[in-house]
Amino acid sequence: MAAEDAKPVRVMVVDDHPMWRDAVERDLVAAGFDVVAVAANGKEALARCPAARPDVVVLDLQIPEPNGVEVTRAVAGPNGPRVLILSASGEQADVLEAVKAGATGYLVKSASRAELLDAVRKVAEGEAVYTAGLAGLVLGEYRRLSAAPQAPAEEERPILTERETEILRMVAKGLSSTQIAERLFISHRTVQNHTQNTLRKLQLHNRVELTRYAIEQGLE
Repeated sequence: MAAEDAKPVRVMVVDDHPMWRDAVERDLVAAGFDVVAVAANGKEALARCPAARPDVVVLDLQIPEPNGVEVTRAVAGPNGPRVLILSASGEQADVLEAVKAGATGYLVKSASRAELLDAVRKVAEGEAVYTAGLAGLVLGEYRRLSAAPQAPAEEERPILTERETEILRMVAKGLSSTQIAERLFISHRTVQNHTQNTLRKLQLHNRVELTRYAIEQGLE
């Protein structure tokens, strides 16, 4: 287990601006991440991602052939990497489109080096991370979409344990794994294990989708 924990997070960086791409790669490597691939456009990203097998793709939205949203939609999923958008745009439409495509996190390029490194770590663990102010925007959109939820029949609902349900409620309120661990007096690793079990049972991909599920089920 210790050897697994010591494995560096594998990251792919996709940006069409060479200086920015190189700077992000340099910061990630200096922080101990394993940058397994870089790409300058969507076509390169889609071609290199399967062989590189990154845990996280740090991806600009405004890239050519195809754009960041289309790349996110293509690579994010149960067996794919998690996607952290790093974009110059903080526009509501761009944020929501990226999240709906499967992005786990969204930072604007004005974020600090420390914020980027922290976001990559958290996204690798399945936590949703947003530049300040964007989390409320995403949560608000999910509340709107869930105003008239189509609840599944009782027998179709996956059965969660009491602890999984408790943690799910806290995830829906925007608490991080560390905050949940502190409130419940359990370890950060235990929170992550419960969260991963819940994701698997519900066949969801990340904490953003968990939040939407909790709202739809009235668990917030």
